[in-house]
Amino acid sequence: MTTTGHITPMIIGRERRTASDGAVIESVDPATGRVNAAFPAATAADVDDAVQAAHTAFTQWRRTTPEERAALLYAFAQAVEDHGEELARLDVADNGSPIKEMRNDVRIATAQLRYFAGLTLQARGDTVPTGWGRLNYSLRQPYGVVARIIPFNHPLMFAAAKMAAPLAAGNTVIVKPSEHTSLSALRLGELAAEIFPAGVVSIVTGHGATAGDALVRHPLVRRLAFIGAADTGRAIQRAAAEAAVKHITLELGGKNPIVVFPDADLDTAVDAAVRGMNFTWQGQSCGSTSRLLVQHDRYDEFVAALGERVAALKSGLPDDEHTDTGAIVNRIQYEKVTRYIDIGRSEGATVVCGGGAPEGPDFAHGTFVRPTVFAGVDPYSRLAQEEIFGPVLAAIPFTDYDEALTIANSVRYGLTASVFTTSLQTAHRFARDVEAGYVWVNDVSRHVPGTSFGGTKDSGLGREEDLEELLSYTEPKNVHVNFG
Repeated sequence: MTTTGHITPMIIGRERRTASDGAVIESVDPATGRVNAAFPAATAADVDDAVQAAHTAFTQWRRTTPEERAALLYAFAQAVEDHGEELARLDVADNGSPIKEMRNDVRIATAQLRYFAGLTLQARGDTVPTGWGRLNYSLRQPYGVVARIIPFNHPLMFAAAKMAAPLAAGNTVIVKPSEHTSLSALRLGELAAEIFPAGVVSIVTGHGATAGDALVRHPLVRRLAFIGAADTGRAIQRAAAEAAVKHITLELGGKNPIVVFPDADLDTAVDAAVRGMNFTWQGQSCGSTSRLLVQHDRYDEFVAALGERVAALKSGLPDDEHTDTGAIVNRIQYEKVTRYIDIGRSEGATVVCGGGAPEGPDFAHGTFVRPTVFAGVDPYSRLAQEEIFGPVLAAIPFTDYDEALTIANSVRYGLTASVFTTSLQTAHRFARDVEAGYVWVNDVSRHVPGTSFGGTKDSGLGREEDLEELLSYTEPKNVHVNFG
């Protein structure tokens, strides 16, 4: 990786830049506690430089043909794929998730880049019949400078994939990665600088309260998207509204239910409960099915089988090929997770497995928490209602369909939901009735290419991963022509 001295630089308008005041942030390996590198803590002035570079570049970038933009996106996808192992290992050191999961993130990122490259011709308008001597048609035009603020749980995947739709639509993009996991995004910026014209892609690093806030409030950034916590999403809405009328999309938190009805296949549902919780990246996913609802008659049997499966997951160093679950991303998040485990105990829930740190010298200096399952959880307790964003699963019994649905819909969030049943009637009723933006029937976690992903209630605004995302980075314009 190219560095300026000991600092990994930002990419602003193809230039490698340190912060204007020299401030840096250290990247700390959560598995070892060692410092990986340092990178710039951008100031508001640095953000303005990035926005101005992007604004200047937009004049020519918007005039490129869809085919030209597609070709560059395909080239970028190939570059990400070619450097995939390097990028995955940056995330391992920065984020703490196992190497096999970070390699999968590279595959998802390249697939998304290629998907949106193939959609460039779809950002088009319509013609409307009016009358003799008149023509009415619509255009879809890019906003200009787009800001994408991304979280720490999938650093490379989000940094690469989430610039695809705005670039395909003809916008220029500034990516602001999490201050906890910026290294792979910075390397992406170097790769992008070799492919895209200057200013089309910039990577700005820094604290959310400084660099992130400056992006949100900048008057030239009229379109922005954020992935992260619900409270931060609302703060972004407030800050943006104080600056201008902006188009904002938000993918926020989740406290997602997986509901197992008594006719479901036990082994299949147990396997899904493990996969859906995303223990293999330490439960750090807004889509994790962190509330398990099982009908009373099968509850004890199910929880016992689940506990055995979860207890068998191998904690280990993230760069070990055999590791199932790695380290929590940073000390702040680690303390939050362990605090919620204490809360669960204080609320009277029973620890089925996990509940503490793994034993052994490999774990002495890192932020490791064993995958944890609680049973006997009150559905209205803090453990069941609040997003933990860690490897903690709350198992809750229910009596019938109505109670299951009431519990499923009782939280402030509505991102994903999953239901296991062999009854078509139950499956379709639940899919209709549950308050969630993405529903799985007899499955979990899979994102089907070309289908929209996003949440209801406090889980966000807007949809991504499909044509709707591409169109959301354009503004419609109507043109009425009288040529009679």
